[in-house]
Amino acid sequence: MTVMNISESPDIRQAFSNFPSGVAAICAVVDGVPKGLAASSFTVGVSLEPPLVSVAVQNSSTTWPFLKRAERIGVSILGTGQEATCRQLASKNPDKFDEISYTSTDGGAIIIPGCSLWLDCSLFAEYPAGDHVVALLEVHSADVHLHESPIIFHNSKFKTLDLVRSN
Repeated sequence: MTVMNISESPDIRQAFSNFPSGVAAICAVVDGVPKGLAASSFTVGVSLEPPLVSVAVQNSSTTWPFLKRAERIGVSILGTGQEATCRQLASKNPDKFDEISYTSTDGGAIIIPGCSLWLDCSLFAEYPAGDHVVALLEVHSADVHLHESPIIFHNSKFKTLDLVRSN
């Protein structure tokens, strides 16, 4: 077992990247323009009553200030084969949606087809957390796609999750 003194660590990201996580596309249409970001710091099931999920977003994000104004925010847990979509949403490209297929709800939440889970949310609260803000999103509806396997981000690489299903 390797014990790492965090205060002496040159790269805390390396330590954090050892925990596998799904990748969420956090997207909405704001003022008629699609906006979105990719987040691996997403947590499902923060609360059941009301139903809440959370996402941590960097304070330096230029997208979050738009998204948090949206009436509804779509959360798509990206599926296998959507690594390019994740990279595009994580980019600084102002035209992130040029090559991304999506649909939107009447409230403006964006759905990314091919995702394993989609949530229609609104901003419930946000809290400062160091160099990030933690946003709690209230879930208004959900759509599960059992045939789609989510992609996993682990050790700074995309990996697949082999789902084992029983009847």
